[in-house]
Amino acid sequence: MSKKEVTKEKDEKEKVTKKVEKKETKKDVKKIEKKKDNKKKEKKVKKESFFKSVSNEMDKVRWPLKKEMVKYSIATLSFIIFFALFFTLGDLIIAGVKLLVR
Repeated sequence: MSKKEVTKEKDEKEKVTKKVEKKETKKDVKKIEKKKDNKKKEKKVKKESFFKSVSNEMDKVRWPLKKEMVKYSIATLSFIIFFALFFTLGDLIIAGVKLLVR
């Protein structure tokens, strides 16, 4: 066989494979579109069920009373102040020791 004949055969094979690929891609595109439609439907259902479950959970929440909020706020602020002072003093002490060592 000559080089021309071999290249012609390769070209013909490529054309055939391209045609087959095009047919497959059309089928694949249809499958993908169906999957997308199904996902959209699932997302809508998931969103609806999500908001329903959030609403149900919010009904179960017990919100603190005003007295409780004041207690919790004071406790939180006192812990913040305590630890701020603790770390500041610790930092100052370590810095002072560092200066003495030099």
